[in-house]
Amino acid sequence: MIRTLGQGAALLAAFSLAFAPAAWSQAAPAPTPARLAPGEWPQSRSDLKPDPAIRFGALPNGMRYALRKQTIPPGQAAFRLWFGTGSMMEADDQAGLAHFLEHMAFNGSKKVKEGEMIRILERLGLAFGADTNASTGFSETIYKLDLPKTDAETVDTSLMLLSEAAFDLTLDQAAMDRERGVVLSEERARDTPGYRVAKARTTFLLQGQRLPTRWPIGTVEVLKTAPVGRIADYYRHWYRPDRAVFVAVGDFDLDVMEARIRSAFGGWTAQAAALPDPDQGPVARRSAEARLVVDPGVTQSLQVAWLSPPDLSADTLGKRQRDLIEGLALSVLNRRFSAIARGADPAFLGAQVYKGEQDDAAEVATLVVSAETGRWREALTAAEQEQRRLVQYGVRQDELDREIEEIRAGLKAAVAGANTRRPADLANEIVGSLADHTVVTSPADDLAAFEAGVKGLQAETVNGALKTVFRGEGPLLFMSSPTPIEGGEATLLAALKASQAVAVAPPAATSQVAWPYETFGAPGKVAERREVKDLGVTFVRFENGVRLTVKPTAFRDDEVLVRVNAGSGMLSLPRDRQSPFWASSAMIEGGLKKIGVEDMERVLASKVYGGRFGITDDAYTLTGGTRTGDLPTQLQVLAAYLTEPAWRDAAFARIKAASRTIHDQFESTVGGVLQRDLSGLTHSGDRRWTFPSRDEMANARLADVEAAVMPDLSRGPVEVVIVGDVTVGAAIAAMAPTFGALPPRPDPTPVPAAARAVAFPKGNATPLKLKHKGRADQAIGYIAWGTTDYWANPQRARDIAVLREIMKLRLTDELREAQGVTYSPDASSQHSLVWTGWGYIAANVEAPPDKLPGFFSDVAKIARDLSETEVGADELARAKKPRIEGIQRTMLTNGYWLGELSGAQADPRRLDVTRQILPGTERVTAADVKRAAQAVLKPGAAFKLEVVPASLP
Repeated sequence: MIRTLGQGAALLAAFSLAFAPAAWSQAAPAPTPARLAPGEWPQSRSDLKPDPAIRFGALPNGMRYALRKQTIPPGQAAFRLWFGTGSMMEADDQAGLAHFLEHMAFNGSKKVKEGEMIRILERLGLAFGADTNASTGFSETIYKLDLPKTDAETVDTSLMLLSEAAFDLTLDQAAMDRERGVVLSEERARDTPGYRVAKARTTFLLQGQRLPTRWPIGTVEVLKTAPVGRIADYYRHWYRPDRAVFVAVGDFDLDVMEARIRSAFGGWTAQAAALPDPDQGPVARRSAEARLVVDPGVTQSLQVAWLSPPDLSADTLGKRQRDLIEGLALSVLNRRFSAIARGADPAFLGAQVYKGEQDDAAEVATLVVSAETGRWREALTAAEQEQRRLVQYGVRQDELDREIEEIRAGLKAAVAGANTRRPADLANEIVGSLADHTVVTSPADDLAAFEAGVKGLQAETVNGALKTVFRGEGPLLFMSSPTPIEGGEATLLAALKASQAVAVAPPAATSQVAWPYETFGAPGKVAERREVKDLGVTFVRFENGVRLTVKPTAFRDDEVLVRVNAGSGMLSLPRDRQSPFWASSAMIEGGLKKIGVEDMERVLASKVYGGRFGITDDAYTLTGGTRTGDLPTQLQVLAAYLTEPAWRDAAFARIKAASRTIHDQFESTVGGVLQRDLSGLTHSGDRRWTFPSRDEMANARLADVEAAVMPDLSRGPVEVVIVGDVTVGAAIAAMAPTFGALPPRPDPTPVPAAARAVAFPKGNATPLKLKHKGRADQAIGYIAWGTTDYWANPQRARDIAVLREIMKLRLTDELREAQGVTYSPDASSQHSLVWTGWGYIAANVEAPPDKLPGFFSDVAKIARDLSETEVGADELARAKKPRIEGIQRTMLTNGYWLGELSGAQADPRRLDVTRQILPGTERVTAADVKRAAQAVLKPGAAFKLEVVPASLP
């Protein structure tokens, strides 16, 4: 698959794998990390220089803080309050209460009564979930606020609320009892086949250690019965200033923010004596072992692991350089795995190796293999032998140099874009360093450290490090399978030993290739150019008919996004035939006629580019993201896929193999069934939106996918949208020898009205029932009303969007806060820009099956009240303000404009959608909401759906 590189800091972090010691002869005690003193930052024990843009500090009580000024986007900030405590710190009778406490932090404090915290934040423009959130892990708890403004009221209120969470919660018994159902709903939602497999795997690997006994969600018994005193006991002992860090990144004065933090948190003192950090227990001495878990909802997957004691030494330049060398070696192995998976009739669907630490419990080197059901033995053998081939014969210099080039490209892109990183991303980077006690370094220093580490690096050095990567206790073989394996774990272990007994040969050398798509003919000429000044957009039409839309922005330095819209997408497909686009990723994975994906990735290793194929209502799309200097390469890649995709059978065969268990996976969870079936149902069974059956997937042919796509790609109209750090002139210059040089393309032609007609389902008195094979206490209720398309009444569409937000507020108040039925009730709406008359507003909930009648009754009551009574000013503001703030923030991203400008040359009305979204939302009144509810939320028009356990009638 064509890769899009991430930010350099993330790339470097990906190679932060602890240096593995040689295998030891007896069970080794788990090392204790050198605990930082209260108020101490890890850079005090390291030779690494912290990012100079961050102000690190500490209060006299031991609470630390990290502040960074970031003025892009203007007026925004991200706050994070981190605690070095999680489920690992719970006593046996507190299992799940660290996470429960996170919920209680939103349910009342000395200054904020129960139920008011979220409302306060909504009045400031923060949306619950999107801007206001929290998470609990094994060893950390994080509270998150993303501020749409940095005015005094927003900042001071946010600091007050976070300080209340830190040391002034009331923790009322009645409030805890009301919250139990919400937490139990989250427990139900988490209990998926993948989650159960993860728990079994962790228990198998970390045998006898504490971590597998302390999953953050806890135990149902404790969640149902624990008194509030147990939460209070945890709160007093572990929410302490010396275990807390406050992080703030955004558009504010550093001195002023520092003073505000001292004022908000300076008086905080610990409420109880400090308790020692829990002992993880030693990594047990293990020989080769196997464990098999059978669950119909999983794919066939194997993991071979080697365990060592964790490396808890300080984060230093030397340690990072050792980790980088190991990481480069593993990257080479992963590249070899990718080549095998992309070959003809591959032994496995995919394989990957990685190495890292699990919450200070152990260092784990893991080989993961995805197998086609029934071919697990071939998959294990091929992957295990390729791993041994790497250790025995090492990497080649050309392979090493290729990985260095690719990482270098990403790190350089990170340096170029460093000044325009988002506050939330920067805050999360700082928070991500806290549990591991690592130093936050700048992208420039990351690149410098990388260059120093790879300067003159020879394959021999990397190969020497490889000798220790896979040493440790084990190997431990874990397998998850949808079907039983004859002989069980003994068969697995015998297969592993049989593979290990086979000698491996040296790897074959690869041939050198050149990139064959630098030119597409004589550079095209511009036939027309015009500007849309109020939006900062330029429309260009080349003589061959290809259209270009360019919007230069300053949102992110060195970021350019590209989208190619070709043909008419779903509009071109017959409504009575199953769409083949479940397998459309075969196009990208199939490579190009003149070069395969593996060779393309190798020859373009020094470039940053992306490639993804998709389908929208009115176009086939090819998208990618790049840096400014690599725009010509990005356009070459997308133009090549537009004109010469190879459609290789091997890629399609892998997709078909993986699809053989997809229905079992969907049916194993309540959410999976809804995900699979909802789109087809809400389009009245139109086959373009239905999910294919098992037989349709098994009998699908690559020729069918190609036949559906290629007419539009090869002959249809083409529009290219380019947004980001680029000038109009540079965009035209890169387009001329690529898309501008293609054979003539026609202008878009009007689509008959009949072709645009799609029906939303009619109302039903009795909910349609779908069945799932998951837990018997899991169900989903869904109710929707058909509306109309956007163009029928643009302002009404905006009114309904606000109505949706109010409905969500009321669902949350009633089903989560008052009744404690569910974790996340939701509401959604859509008004099509393409399909005549198609749109909806909907509500849904996850709840036990016996609660679904109450859900439908509650929604009907809410709908009736919204139709009969105007909403109050406060509720209207709490619905509108977060939506408006969210739109404003989204409009400061390249991705927003890439989507909004697509299709605008063919249909200029789309520009008015963007122009009117903010003023149209701002002018929505309570009367407008009531009128929208009266027009849409009619009892007889409601389409109702239930997803219930298969055991129910």
